[in-house]
Amino acid sequence: MLGGTSMAGEAGGFVEDTRWNVLQRSVYENRSYLRGDRSNGGRNATLPKARRSDYAQEWGYGLMGTVESGFTQGWIGFGADAHVSLARNLSGDDFRVGKIRMLPVDGAGYAQDGIARGGIALKARISSTVLKVGEQRVKTPIFSSSDTRLLPETMHGWLITSNEFDGLTLQAGRFTGSTDRNARGTDNPLVVNYLDPKSPRGDAFDFVGGTWKGIPSLSLTAYLGRLKDTWRTGYLGAHYTMPLREKRALSLDLQVYRSKDTGRALAGPIDNTTASLMGTYSHGPHRVGLGWQKVAGDTPFDYVTRGAIWLGNAAQLSDFNAPREQSWQLRYEVDATHWGAPGLALGAAYIRGSGIDGSRVPVRGGYAWLGYGQGGRHWERDLWLRYTVQQGSAKGLAFLLRYGEHRNNKAQAELNTRQIRVAMEYPIGN
Repeated sequence: MLGGTSMAGEAGGFVEDTRWNVLQRSVYENRSYLRGDRSNGGRNATLPKARRSDYAQEWGYGLMGTVESGFTQGWIGFGADAHVSLARNLSGDDFRVGKIRMLPVDGAGYAQDGIARGGIALKARISSTVLKVGEQRVKTPIFSSSDTRLLPETMHGWLITSNEFDGLTLQAGRFTGSTDRNARGTDNPLVVNYLDPKSPRGDAFDFVGGTWKGIPSLSLTAYLGRLKDTWRTGYLGAHYTMPLREKRALSLDLQVYRSKDTGRALAGPIDNTTASLMGTYSHGPHRVGLGWQKVAGDTPFDYVTRGAIWLGNAAQLSDFNAPREQSWQLRYEVDATHWGAPGLALGAAYIRGSGIDGSRVPVRGGYAWLGYGQGGRHWERDLWLRYTVQQGSAKGLAFLLRYGEHRNNKAQAELNTRQIRVAMEYPIGN
């Protein structure tokens, strides 16, 4: 049985099915760097250490507009999607932006005042299969656009999404460039998160995969991807929910990544298997989760694009992805609707990692620059509050307040920091 998007003959038309949306967002962030990490995290790194501060602070405003057309009538339907993003600095300068950088910096690392950028993707549909070519946002476990800062990340390439059968989504794509969250221009080189910026890497990422949701309580996902001449990645994911009595349920989330160098191995030898398992027990408005994550490999688990890490212990300030690392997480979330506050949710999480061993990171590879030692350990704790207006003229107005703290020893190689983030967004659309 055909499923997913409607048949081409049932489409309303190029204009009739057009949808538009405008999202306003404001984000304030403050990070305090602790225990001597001021030299790495605070003021502009080009300044003498004596002039760098022990904190970073930035506040910006973003405006994101999107227009998604319908498809023309006929056996093959054609359309186009366009987006425009604007951002402006409200507070933050060369001496304070540090590692936050919601807005662009110049070649010397000095803060810029704003962003104005846009892009377009052309699309074609046959039955329930859509091809998009151009600047677009992507969501897969191995290649995914991030939207956790002021502006979203976008990618340049092509993507096929097929929903020909109920419960099964298939995708394939090839991308050769990206627009980072704080980038001014589009179609920049692909972002590789932990690889030495000076190290060579492939200039294209290819992938194929899909998700099956044949029964309501179970979904299975599998993808294969390749960063040209650098590494190939396989992904397996599963989500299962077991309903229990009296508004209770138990859910399990499994994520497994397998990475191996390929082609010319531009980043050096890579042989990494990283997995996470999260179990969550829910009772009415309460959710309690316990997570485990393990990195088996001499290099950190790395990924292309900012959002392509679906591991359970990847948190606000650390991904807990160092060589040989094992980590645990305990989290709690509650929906305050039960107490007469619809739209309000609160949560807390604590993650602890240990067993980091960087002694076997290839010296001539692309990850030696991170400086992992032996016996690395760290922890992170996060608190958050979200509120979304449920009705009235301000319906959809959302607020987020997040506090995070990260501590480590020198062998872990990340920063000791305390973070406060306040965000507000308001959507307008049809």
